[in-house]
Amino acid sequence: MSSHYSANSGGGAAGNSGPPMNRRDMRATNGAHSPLPASADRGYPGSFDFEAMIASLRELFENDRHVASQSDSARCGVCYLYGYLSDLQYREEGFYVCHDCERTLGRQRVHMLRKQQK
Repeated sequence: MSSHYSANSGGGAAGNSGPPMNRRDMRATNGAHSPLPASADRGYPGSFDFEAMIASLRELFENDRHVASQSDSARCGVCYLYGYLSDLQYREEGFYVCHDCERTLGRQRVHMLRKQQK
């Protein structure tokens, strides 16, 4: 074994003067590891379905626009989503709050820069 350093020793493939490659890249280029299709990433625990999240957000925002167009609606001062006045609680700090945000806030006071009209 030689103690001399050569430019090709290290992370790169032998005889390659390009940048060093990591093991994953070497396996992929040597055919030892074929890339998985995009749908295969969803099979393991902890994976996240972005398409479902996008669809859920679209539905949420469509509903928000629908409620906002009604005359008996107001915006929650915490999450900023619109709700019907019958479903919102007006807090003494000067803003409406939806049931979910009310539950989260509990008795904690929140100071607003601008108060909403009741």
